[in-house]
Amino acid sequence: MAMKAILVDNNRCIGCRGCMVACKSWNNRKTSSTRFFSGAGYQNPQNLNEDTWTLITYNELSVGGRFNWVFGNMRCMHCDEPGCASCCPGKAIEKLPEGPVVYDKNRCLGCRYCLLACPFLVPKFEWSDGLTPQITKCTMCADRVTNGGIPACVKACPTQALTFGDRDDMIAEAEERIRRHPSRYVHQVYGKDEVGGTCVLHLSQVPFEQVGYKTNLPQKALLEYTEPAMHAVPPLIVGLALGLSATYKVIQRRIKLADENEQRKEEIHD
Repeated sequence: MAMKAILVDNNRCIGCRGCMVACKSWNNRKTSSTRFFSGAGYQNPQNLNEDTWTLITYNELSVGGRFNWVFGNMRCMHCDEPGCASCCPGKAIEKLPEGPVVYDKNRCLGCRYCLLACPFLVPKFEWSDGLTPQITKCTMCADRVTNGGIPACVKACPTQALTFGDRDDMIAEAEERIRRHPSRYVHQVYGKDEVGGTCVLHLSQVPFEQVGYKTNLPQKALLEYTEPAMHAVPPLIVGLALGLSATYKVIQRRIKLADENEQRKEEIHD
């Protein structure tokens, strides 16, 4: 099976949030508490969290000389070479050949390195679960995709703002939309090259940074940064253990010498 991808076209999004409802329903996620907040956007909740794996953001921006609503779509980007998987010491995160990046709770050590390695700041930790917290994020409905289906969010979208298919076809479709309507789109397919390419691709009518997308990302995969760091962890741990052991022995030696000196003083006085 060829690698799949989701194409997100913000021009077609009407902000209905059907994708968010479908995601929660299929993945059995709880509702999230909402509140007023300061800062960019009018969405609720404000950000992705342990139960909100896809989020439509509401941005009131100037488009063509008049203010209009522009909707962003935040979710796991399912990187072609995910940094989160490369830094996972328990191999709990895996990139599937079909495209989804999935998580195995039974292999997770709880180190949370994946939270630090993700350039899009997507994985979340279940801080509310004090007994068996897990890492949570969009799975691209891997259980559906690997059985020939499409993600629940794509199926629920009433305006085809979300499209699913082979990654090469989605890139070709995105570039064709830009070619046919150059005045409607920023001339960039976000995710085609960012961090080595991703399986979620975005089109936008305004510069991506205006709707909260990270744009200062390298075009190379982050493996060249995360793998050397992870290779350094075992020697660092061994070095730290040897250092602590040596320190312990020095302290014990000094205590022993102090006791012997004290004993000699007592013998002289006697």
